[in-house]
Amino acid sequence: MLSKSQISLLRSLQNKKDRTQQSLFLVEGLKSVIEFIHSAYQIGAIYHTASFDPKVLKLSQKINLTEISVTDMEKVSSLKTPQQIAALIKIPVWPALDNTRLKQKFSLVLDGIQDPGNMGTIIRTADWFGMQHVICSEDTVDVYNPKVVQASMGSLSRINVRYGDLTSILPKIGLPVYGAMLDGENIYDIDFGQEGLIVMGNEGSGLRPDISKLISKAVTIPRKGNAESLNVAIATALFCSEIVRKSFK
Repeated sequence: MLSKSQISLLRSLQNKKDRTQQSLFLVEGLKSVIEFIHSAYQIGAIYHTASFDPKVLKLSQKINLTEISVTDMEKVSSLKTPQQIAALIKIPVWPALDNTRLKQKFSLVLDGIQDPGNMGTIIRTADWFGMQHVICSEDTVDVYNPKVVQASMGSLSRINVRYGDLTSILPKIGLPVYGAMLDGENIYDIDFGQEGLIVMGNEGSGLRPDISKLISKAVTIPRKGNAESLNVAIATALFCSEIVRKSFK
């Protein structure tokens, strides 16, 4: 059973301010919890209802397991239909970015992505295509937002996500910068080489002017129909797919 203060703490983690102050976030659901257990993230505690068998987790490390009531799980959950298990996890402090970590690989850069569902899908896409680093503008949605964590389906446990001033970060990395833009070169005609940064813009307004100035090459996904734009998560998947496809040639 959880105390009132514990419930208050876990509920507060639905807010960015409290997640930042506590350096904690909550992960819900068996698949995602297992992914984080087997990652470099530090697990603070695991909460489960009586109907869940902790032996399923096959824990090889000592983690605080706490059985709680279904009512308490409903109180701390951010989901309409709470799961049988949730984990309290420490937000990591990632080492400073430098080009040695990013050389000979592709990384994603997100400029003002706002929708948690899009963010979670982008994290999952990066994981699928083997991109380990995602660099975000300071106003991009918090990656530890419960909706982002849920949409990432555990992939967040394998992706290094950093936030900062892109106008300062991008020039220092010293890699080719490819920007997703409507007036760019056809993505299917570009030789991406072996390394670079793929910059995706805000869902409604695209890349900001100060970020556009830092782009080495503007790239577009050719349009054949009449849709005004592509969803940013789908566009990101197309970019990642094309880069990986060309790497196999």
